[in-house]
Amino acid sequence: MRAEQVTGPIAYHAEGPVWSDRWGGLRWVDMLAGDVLTLRPDGGVDRRHVGAVAAVVRPRRGGGAVLGIERGFALEDPDGTLQPLEPLWSDESVRMNEGGCDPDGRFYCGSMAYDQRPGAGSLYRLDPDGSVHVVLPDVTISNGLEWSPDGSLAYYDDTPNGQVEVFDYDSERGLTGRRPFAQPDVGNPDGLTVDAEGGVWVALFGGSAVHHYTPDGTLGGVVELPTAQVTACTFGGPDLDRLYITTSAENLPPGSDALAGSLFVADVGVRGMPVREFAG
Repeated sequence: MRAEQVTGPIAYHAEGPVWSDRWGGLRWVDMLAGDVLTLRPDGGVDRRHVGAVAAVVRPRRGGGAVLGIERGFALEDPDGTLQPLEPLWSDESVRMNEGGCDPDGRFYCGSMAYDQRPGAGSLYRLDPDGSVHVVLPDVTISNGLEWSPDGSLAYYDDTPNGQVEVFDYDSERGLTGRRPFAQPDVGNPDGLTVDAEGGVWVALFGGSAVHHYTPDGTLGGVVELPTAQVTACTFGGPDLDRLYITTSAENLPPGSDALAGSLFVADVGVRGMPVREFAG
């Protein structure tokens, strides 16, 4: 199966697509440009600059959004007002990277060093009361966090490890029982999403593909892309039956990949789940 191009190469490092009826469709980020992108019904794209880095965006239950920005979190109010929270660290060599919301409405975002040095990042959790907790220390490139349909499992990858991992989850103990789930044979696991049947869809940076894994970790299918640096994916459309896929031109020589940074879509024959929202 091959994905179809939706936009031109409009982003340098596109990441984190998410569909929400609350804001009328698909948003994603041009991470290192610090922009949140919105796909218009006519196929055009709107940009909003939110800071030096726009790592990830998710809807808030009361309207607006929660974002990962360069060194912490920000809240967008329903009227669009952006409120950066206090930075979580002062080290300018480390930035936020990717995240998502758990079934209890808490928002997670993981960090990484710009130079990708091992163990420089952590996975943080922002609670609805505004408190912040370190969930996982000593990670390198925190990526791809999403929960199973029943909320009992969470899938995650620290990209240089080369595998997708799975945790047990409950609201009191959080993420426990970390263990391997799947190890792709091409590329490096980046962003991921989970469908309504419990299948896990993993973007493969450098692998020109998204891999679909069944709930037991077996490879169930491959979505091929005509560009190598595949960064993330999500289900969208009115029926959540289309897989939107982001790509990146980061660090590529000029002109070496004409489609890098484009948005793609594939009809994969399964539906996704509504996005989980931040309760704060």
